[in-house]
Amino acid sequence: MSKPYEEVGLIQEEYNKILEYLDREPNELELNMYGVMWSEHCSYKHSRALFKHFPTTGKRVLQGPGENAGIVDIGDNLGIAMKIESHNHPSAIEPYQGAATGVGGIIRDIFAMGARPIALLNSLRFGEIEKSDRVKYLLEGVVEGIAGYGNCIGIPTVGGEVSFNASYNGNPLVNAMCVGVIEHDKIHRGNASGVGNSIMYVGAATGRDGMGGASFASVELTEESEEKRSAVQVGDPFMEKLLIEACLELLETGSIVGIQDLGAAGLTSACCETATRGEGGMEIDVLKVPRREKGMLPVEVMISESQERMVLIVEKGREAEVTEIVERWGLHAVIIGKVTDNGRLIVKEGDKVVGDMPAFSLDASGAPKYYKDYEVPEYYKEVKNFSSEEINEPEDYNQTMLEMLKSPNIASKEWIYKQYDHMVRTNTVVKPGSDAAVLRIRGTKKGIALTTDCNSRYCYLNPKEGSKIAVAEAARNIIASGGKPIAITDGLNFGNPNKPDRYWQFRESIIGIGEACRELDTPVISGNVSLYNETEMQAIHPTPIIGMVGVLEDVEKNCTIDFKEEGDVIILLGETKDEIGGSEYLARIHGLEKGEIPFLNFALEKKVQKFVLETIEDELLQSAHDLSEGGMAIALIEGCMNRTLGANINIETKLRKDVVLFSESQSRFIITVKPSLVKEVEDRLIKQKIPYTLLGKVAGEALTITINQEEVINMPIKQIEDTWRGALKCLMG
Repeated sequence: MSKPYEEVGLIQEEYNKILEYLDREPNELELNMYGVMWSEHCSYKHSRALFKHFPTTGKRVLQGPGENAGIVDIGDNLGIAMKIESHNHPSAIEPYQGAATGVGGIIRDIFAMGARPIALLNSLRFGEIEKSDRVKYLLEGVVEGIAGYGNCIGIPTVGGEVSFNASYNGNPLVNAMCVGVIEHDKIHRGNASGVGNSIMYVGAATGRDGMGGASFASVELTEESEEKRSAVQVGDPFMEKLLIEACLELLETGSIVGIQDLGAAGLTSACCETATRGEGGMEIDVLKVPRREKGMLPVEVMISESQERMVLIVEKGREAEVTEIVERWGLHAVIIGKVTDNGRLIVKEGDKVVGDMPAFSLDASGAPKYYKDYEVPEYYKEVKNFSSEEINEPEDYNQTMLEMLKSPNIASKEWIYKQYDHMVRTNTVVKPGSDAAVLRIRGTKKGIALTTDCNSRYCYLNPKEGSKIAVAEAARNIIASGGKPIAITDGLNFGNPNKPDRYWQFRESIIGIGEACRELDTPVISGNVSLYNETEMQAIHPTPIIGMVGVLEDVEKNCTIDFKEEGDVIILLGETKDEIGGSEYLARIHGLEKGEIPFLNFALEKKVQKFVLETIEDELLQSAHDLSEGGMAIALIEGCMNRTLGANINIETKLRKDVVLFSESQSRFIITVKPSLVKEVEDRLIKQKIPYTLLGKVAGEALTITINQEEVINMPIKQIEDTWRGALKCLMG
């Protein structure tokens, strides 16, 4: 029979720590509050020790990790607030509401900083869609949930990515990212400051939905997980829209000392986190909390994760002003407590004290902190044993190309992003389908470029190097769009940290991200950790999602991937090597998930990125596209698609033909240049000692690729396009 502390997700040592803090046995309410706050989802107890590897400061950083969202300076007295967060376990059980409430939660993190949300992105992972109807059901529900919430609330969903792999069969990943814009002097934080100031509850009434959601997100998924549907919240985007406008109006009045959304762990986290950032103490009365269900116990009120709720710390004497504004927006606004300086979080039910704990002991600062044993996984050395000589070259490259285009990882994602409203508010300059989304910043010439990225197969085969590549790939997406990368938010999705091989993956990945961010000067300003992403059968591939923002000083100088005019010269920047280990080609065509992943040379990476950005800003390029999954062949095809323009490519090489076409060597871009500007571009490349190859020209209505004077690809663009655009749509019926 399990002990009470085990039922809330705690272990004996953690329970002993609670006894030390309280100097007595906790009651049921207190034990549940510690259970949700000391869950992995809230306390980061297995990850905090590793965050020292991240660079979190820089000349542009206005707010680093530790608040609801990070903020980075883009000039003109403006900052960009951003954060990414996972809603994996809820989405595995209730895909629509899991995804929808993930979007709602991340939006609240942004406007809790005082920023107006202007864009949403996402990063999704699913199992083998070609083999499983359940995977199709999950994808459909998640996409509908993201669209349903984002479209209703009027925030454009401008970018994202989705990948499919057997490791996610029982555990999909749903990571939502939100970006907001804010003036420097209007930044707000979640501080409960000022003794005697009122704690006010604003937004939807509290129900029993989302009970124990933080704890649910901190264990492995099992067959019994289906029974925990009560841990999945229910969202109301129309209520959230009212909440955004009410809170942003309130923040303009100067009456708000601190603001915090009620996310994971609900009132418990909002109260203890704001208390420890402020005067140290707080007293609240659960009877004053608006409820939508009868007979709710104090523990239910305190750990409910009902959506669309905020806690405000209001300057004493201005409560009526706050109430008037909130009620004008049709929302609840009630005083539920006050700020104290005694260091205690006291929970009352009327006049009766039902909980009394040191506030800091619930917060991450007082929670357990682990640095676990780790060991290299058994598979790690085995999967590296691969040489391209072990596989046969395709006999028919046209057929191979069509098979690559049918891969759910390569095929067009239009079926997904066409369900999202990406033009609402009319700031979207570059829409989904390019390397990064680009948005106009109203009132300035500036723009921002946004992307999410991660190749989890690379991270499985080499967590440290794969994570470096995730950062570099995100930066290349930003660069190819004309933006200068300035900061990241990370969504770290991994398996059970109590298993030494999983913890090794996690640790290696964090070290890799830290190294890449220092090299590229893109500090980590916010993020989220989601562990225990595994089933009784397997763990997911390590999946550190990188959300990145870049700034364009002149938004009109953005760049896209599509070829523009017949006769433009196509140039490959960087060097193609025999690097098909971990490639989409190797997995799709040969059924192998192994090999050394491509080597990332940061000296070359930074040099090529700098060149591409400068030539875009100098208006020398017609298009730019980084090379990633599928290599050069797929990058060329993606360039052909939007304007149905073909290309004639001619290559001389000592490499195998399949390596030339599908190698995923790093630090490479395909650019197109007007014939009259080729010499200037080449002169710059030579001067900067950047390897490059003149591949051919934009021409005709077919893609032809000749290697060593042998034509290996000759396909009409119409056939390519029909296959590429139709593959995912066909799978979904």
